[in-house]
Amino acid sequence: MALPELDVARARAWCAALAAADGRVACHVDERSLTIVEENPPWDGGGEWTRNPVARLRYTASRREWTLYCISGNGGFRRYDLLDPAPSVVPLLAEIERDPTAIFWG
Repeated sequence: MALPELDVARARAWCAALAAADGRVACHVDERSLTIVEENPPWDGGGEWTRNPVARLRYTASRREWTLYCISGNGGFRRYDLLDPAPSVVPLLAEIERDPTAIFWG
């Protein structure tokens, strides 16, 4: 089952709204999840942009809910346990933006 189109559109719009003057926030979509990534231009004006994962929102089709994941100490993702899964990405995106523990944006 594909990800809910409305939630994907909401996440993409949210990322676009967060774009900074020097960088941008992108939403990478795969079969089961959305990965929020902070992208920054090369410091010397050449080369490639750096991409730093911020969070992952994983969709469980059987329960029709999204679960929020944050970066773990080893560079992978672990479940963010301060927020329960939700039927929409909206509360998860709000938690990432609010970042009460400084785990998403540092």
